[in-house]
Amino acid sequence: MALPKITVIIATYNKIDWLEKVLYGYSVQTYKDFDIIIADDGSTSETKDLIDRFKADYPVNITHAWHEDKGYRRQKILNEAIVMAKNEYILFTDGDCIPRKDFVETHAKFAEKGYFLSGGYCKLNMDLSETISENDITSHNCFDVKWLKSKGELGSKNTLKLSVKDGLASFLDVVTPTGATFNNCNSSAWKSDLIAINGYDERMQYGGPDRELGERLVNFGMKTKQIRYKAIVLHLDHARGYKTQESLDRNLAIRAKVKKENLKWTPFGIKKD
Repeated sequence: MALPKITVIIATYNKIDWLEKVLYGYSVQTYKDFDIIIADDGSTSETKDLIDRFKADYPVNITHAWHEDKGYRRQKILNEAIVMAKNEYILFTDGDCIPRKDFVETHAKFAEKGYFLSGGYCKLNMDLSETISENDITSHNCFDVKWLKSKGELGSKNTLKLSVKDGLASFLDVVTPTGATFNNCNSSAWKSDLIAINGYDERMQYGGPDRELGERLVNFGMKTKQIRYKAIVLHLDHARGYKTQESLDRNLAIRAKVKKENLKWTPFGIKKD
């Protein structure tokens, strides 16, 4: 079976230094049959300037989806990006997650009708995040355990994720106790399935909107496939000023209703009831 054409949706908001590193990562992917939509939740013109600079000489097409900054509306711009996507398969990630060179290829290889893919991340501290340069990304040094440890601290879990390959990675994906949830920094699904459940619930702010989308996909009949040890991204450090207890509580209540009532569709998504 032919591998799917992929649209990579990268969520971002006013973090051009991190987004620049991420775009260097997507410029050296082993799999070329993809394009990029940057889902921008109202960044200033600096982000547009950065994207325009990359677009001038980049191996794949980049589209900048932007709306005005009216507070945290990440799910709304993600829904707009889903609708805009030209390809049948969508890979979601964040503007602070540098992909390993085989990242898109891994999602393409394991894509299967009736499933969504669930990946993880290797979270770096601020010192390591700032140390990584363009050359470190394009040469793939920043995914080498010895190189990372020579530059700073790297925890045992991240060391394991970055070290394993092939059969051992597949084995760990089977035995890991971590659930195969939908994680916006590293998950993929068929566009038709995302449209069928009406995309993200736009009422939700920080704290699980991606998980909630995955829970509705499961209610819709999707199965899950774990690729946390095979599809690798480096998660750069940052503050989370938008995290509030109010949003966490509201999101948990929405997710509880989805679970209790086996909901597949949100009336607060792409199409408004």
